[in-house]
Amino acid sequence: MTSAALQAHGERVLPVSSDSVNPPIATSGGRTQLPLASHNPNRKKVLFVTSEIADLVKTGGLGDVSAALPRALAHLHDVRVLIPGYPQVLNSDNPIHIVGELGGHAALPPCKIGRMDMPDGLVVYVLICPELYAREGTPYGANNGRDWPDNHIRFARLGLAAADIAANLAQIHWCPDLVHAHDWPAGLAPAYMHWRGQRTPTLFTIHNLAYQGVVSLASCPELGIPPHALQQEGMEFYGKLSFLKAGMAYASHITTVSATYAREITTPAFGCGLDGFLASKTEQGLLSGIPNGIDESWEASTDPHLVSPFSIGDWAGKAANAAHVRELFGLEPSDGPLFAVVSRLVYQKGLDLTEGVAQFIVDSGGQIAIIGRGEPEEEQAMRALAQRFPGRVGVRIGFNETDARRMFAGSDFLLMPSRYEPCGLSQMYAQRFGSLPVARNTGGLADTIENGVTGFLFDESSIPSYTEALQRAFKVFAYPALLNAMRCRAMAAPFNWCQAVEPYAELYEQLVAKAQGHVGRP
Repeated sequence: MTSAALQAHGERVLPVSSDSVNPPIATSGGRTQLPLASHNPNRKKVLFVTSEIADLVKTGGLGDVSAALPRALAHLHDVRVLIPGYPQVLNSDNPIHIVGELGGHAALPPCKIGRMDMPDGLVVYVLICPELYAREGTPYGANNGRDWPDNHIRFARLGLAAADIAANLAQIHWCPDLVHAHDWPAGLAPAYMHWRGQRTPTLFTIHNLAYQGVVSLASCPELGIPPHALQQEGMEFYGKLSFLKAGMAYASHITTVSATYAREITTPAFGCGLDGFLASKTEQGLLSGIPNGIDESWEASTDPHLVSPFSIGDWAGKAANAAHVRELFGLEPSDGPLFAVVSRLVYQKGLDLTEGVAQFIVDSGGQIAIIGRGEPEEEQAMRALAQRFPGRVGVRIGFNETDARRMFAGSDFLLMPSRYEPCGLSQMYAQRFGSLPVARNTGGLADTIENGVTGFLFDESSIPSYTEALQRAFKVFAYPALLNAMRCRAMAAPFNWCQAVEPYAELYEQLVAKAQGHVGRP
């Protein structure tokens, strides 16, 4: 599609321009100018391949990571993002310059590559293919919650575009030293590169093993998958194709988003049918856990989203946010504890367990505010819960960043009874805003919550185990000095991206060096 045609669809796309390495970028939008580290002799060019980025389109934690991690790494490496051109991306306030074109392959159509320069200097490459991405809804499905039936084509096109950029076929005047692909939508990037014999190293990060991008073997011809990929060591998965397994099978190295989750996914209980495969990768030293972090915007004293700011030891602003949340969710005035649920409404998150303990919370003087969207049956269950406890439980189906931040700031406790949680960000957001998580002792929750110090952990995915943790929370709430001491510890917890930057930066350098024959396995 031409630039004129794109503009006719209301999309801000500018003519072809040269893709200089460091164009001048103005500082705006609340972020500072990204630092350039051209003096760093180990600086690598990294293509970050993702299906969402919080600046433009977000359904969960992947969008937050895709926005924060490239920026956190900017002082060490030149990290640029590749994302499909959804309407939310094309219709943002950031102009897009067409910088390259790519041909089709099998049933994957040709596309254009646009460059978007974010106000702080982050470079985002946009995969422009209206027939695949110009649809209202989420990155993965329509507004009715159903996945797009051609998602295998849509995200294979993303993976192939990454491989093409790494092969310099797009001629965008920038070629990565390493491709970093994220979750199943980007899983075919390492695969296409391997099948074509490209030498550029790849890193694949698992954000949630349960979402695997599984499709029929009959999709092989339209995706251009070679016959030798249909084996146990390739992307074959119980008689089907798995995008996620493709990423793991062909990447130079695999990471996931917490140390505990890296261990859990090698066990049958958490491995989703891939535990043996992942255990083998661990034995080879090819799987590691690197925790996520949160950026500098999560500060209660400066966040402009909040009704009133506050800081450690100064809780008046927190009370103001609590009053706002109660009014927003139709809750009665109360001196009791306010519990928040800020979550995708899916089975993984243990919402049925929260239904099961709601009577205990309400009978004990607590209230619950719930925000999120997800599976239709979970959404309906949350609506029914609010109808069951009017004035004590409030629900808003959907997601709004401002409301979510005010809930973290105003609540006393955050409920996260997840059956599994690769990393989780909500518990970090909550602690930074003085809300103590009540959470299952699993994955990243186990790694980021200090039981009895910054939150409350329970072991079993059961109502009795959950209730025991809630009893401890209510006891702490009854002693304000102890509650405030825990709040202070939680708000001071070091959940910034510094904990992840160094491991990722070193891994990038090691993988590139290994590909060049300089060192052994990272």
